[in-house]
Amino acid sequence: MIRNFLTACAVIIATALAAPAHAQVRVSVTEGHLNPMPIAVVDFLGPNTPAQQVGRDVAGVIRANLERSALFRPIASSAFIERIQALEVPPRFADWKIIDAQGLVVGQVTPLSDGRIRIDFRLYDVFAEQQLTGFSYTTTPDNWRRIAHKISDRIYEQLTGERGYFDTRIVFVSESGPRTNRVKRLMIMDQDGANPFFLTGSDAMVLTPRFSPSTQMITYMSFETGAPRVFLYNLETNRREVLGDFPGMTFSPRFSPNGQGIVFTLDMNGNSEIFTMDLRSRSRQRLTNSAAIDTSPSYSPDGSQIVFTSDRGGSPQLYVMNSDGSGQRRVSFGQGRYSTPVWSPRGDLIAFTREGGGRFAIGVMRPDGSGERILTESYLDEAPTWSPNGRVIMFFREGRGTGARLWSVDLTGRNLRQIPTQTDASDPAWSPLLP
Repeated sequence: MIRNFLTACAVIIATALAAPAHAQVRVSVTEGHLNPMPIAVVDFLGPNTPAQQVGRDVAGVIRANLERSALFRPIASSAFIERIQALEVPPRFADWKIIDAQGLVVGQVTPLSDGRIRIDFRLYDVFAEQQLTGFSYTTTPDNWRRIAHKISDRIYEQLTGERGYFDTRIVFVSESGPRTNRVKRLMIMDQDGANPFFLTGSDAMVLTPRFSPSTQMITYMSFETGAPRVFLYNLETNRREVLGDFPGMTFSPRFSPNGQGIVFTLDMNGNSEIFTMDLRSRSRQRLTNSAAIDTSPSYSPDGSQIVFTSDRGGSPQLYVMNSDGSGQRRVSFGQGRYSTPVWSPRGDLIAFTREGGGRFAIGVMRPDGSGERILTESYLDEAPTWSPNGRVIMFFREGRGTGARLWSVDLTGRNLRQIPTQTDASDPAWSPLLP
């Protein structure tokens, strides 16, 4: 079961609604980290030592989230002139203008009589000298990190105009042991690498975990019975079930946008074809019928189209078809072999892996194949997965003689970062925003 779920809903502070239309602060998400916004995040206040420690921890996670997005530059606390003493007192904006802060985040942690804590925060536009937004969250003390992610998302949305992606998790294949006998288990963690824990044991190899875009459900393939079987795993109830027994190799399952179906590849006597399945009736529909290898299907966010990989043209390339299998057409025409396509949640781009010249790259193109751009390239970069707002891609990278590790890159291609994991890690899948 996913741990540390929010135990109480957020309460909007009446005096802090949406940003006024004349607010001056705005971050351009198209510029990447070329000109990040200077923002000051003050350690949250607290009436006692434990609350103050939580306040420091919350502010630290917010700073790290914003900095990692490359859209913001948290200002070092050593540069602060004003020392915030009370949340109810407006800041001295002149002091924050001197250090070039455009945004200011303050907050406090208040212990409650029932053992819970309340975390309040305010976001200020320093130039306009006004509050942009503020929220209050009531939760258990051990859930502070989740609140820090939710506050980060509020700040990101307020200052960029787009939804954040910090209150999310990553499921991936954790790899350990010698290369001749790798142990591959499902592991899940926060998007920043915190709170990792295993979902499966070490007695069976697992592959291709995929998140539902609308629920806290994953699908994956396991060899625990000796034969490959596809499972559904409900992270909220910690229950799993076998999707079905198929008379051949079943792989690359992905959910439909509404989470009520999957699209997958079935190996039929050496011929790989793409099928869909309704998860309620378990009825199947065949979408491709060719002598080629058709695999790695991924739905468009509106469910009307599917991108997939096929070698029907002589080498693996990307194709798009309607969700009923009609209108199959090739969209990739660059140099190299294309694989692992996945449609952006925004619908505007398709991410892919491209192999050529002994190297692997992660790139994006428009659904019609135009505008192809390579974001990152190395000895082996593979298996892209999108953040729920469609601005960041996570993938795994493997070097010569080194294990696989998770990395992320934004759409500018300039913000490339390694994601900390306890073990070697491959095949990540990004969750939707947590409920």
